[in-house]
Amino acid sequence: MDTETWIEASLVVDGEMAEAVSEVLARFVSGGVVIESTQITDDVEGEGTVVGPLRVCGYLPVDDLLEEKRQKLLVALWHLSQIRPLPELEFKPVAELDWSELWKQHFHPVPIGKRLLIIPTWMDFAAGERTVVKIDPGMAFGTGTHPTTQLCLGILEDLLDPLLIGALAEGKSQHTMIDLGCGSGILGIAAVKLGVSHALGVDLDSDAVEAARQNSVVNEVGNRLDFFVGSLAEIKAGSFPIKRAPLVVANILAPVIVRLLAAGLNDIVANHGKLILSGILEQQAVDVETAVQASGMHLKDKRQDGDWLALLVEQPG
Repeated sequence: MDTETWIEASLVVDGEMAEAVSEVLARFVSGGVVIESTQITDDVEGEGTVVGPLRVCGYLPVDDLLEEKRQKLLVALWHLSQIRPLPELEFKPVAELDWSELWKQHFHPVPIGKRLLIIPTWMDFAAGERTVVKIDPGMAFGTGTHPTTQLCLGILEDLLDPLLIGALAEGKSQHTMIDLGCGSGILGIAAVKLGVSHALGVDLDSDAVEAARQNSVVNEVGNRLDFFVGSLAEIKAGSFPIKRAPLVVANILAPVIVRLLAAGLNDIVANHGKLILSGILEQQAVDVETAVQASGMHLKDKRQDGDWLALLVEQPG
């Protein structure tokens, strides 16, 4: 195949913007989005830590739709840059690529909190006492490297304390979860492995739903997870197995969270249940907190990693 069969679109951003940029690129490119770390440091456990900025790139086929896709991509990134400035998108011709090998080169084990370890599905890794979550991101949102995902996982780990889960099991209580905007399924899979009895994940992207299903099978928890194309309206309408849960997660973007809260996001949170909201930039926190208060729920905790925040909210009885 000719060396100019593809056009690579890339830009270098910090870790806090990498996942949001990759989600935008995935709408227009073919074969998935690659996030390349510029540097990996080895820690004492040999697990490796991503440091420095990240290079996000995707590939556009050279065909009759190339210029149209290029312009749409530029417009979409411009809108994202209104939230936070982005560098200029670079284009260059490249040869045919082996997508799976690109993923394998740039996705490394990521320890989260005290109990979790996120690893790629193709890697054998001695995790010790950590709970392993295997993820093949494909075109889906959520690899475990972004602060928003890590904040959610940290809160989940704290909420799903083994003693709490043990007490729930003894009382024969069903501790279920809903993940709104599930992406790769990483949060639902981690929650089930930490003790949730059953989880529902929904996403508007059918590719994400398929990736989440495949990841749940790889993690051998497919019988405790359901993934569907849909959003809040379908959950409230009872279209899926779980309509209301004591634990709900929405790791999306702040403007979407505000709209969902106005549309009745609190309706799918059980009495005294917990809602984790993430994907919130520091300057957007006030808007989200105002929407939370208007919904009748109460802010219980706020965690921050760089410019990103996650909120833990509680539904009153």
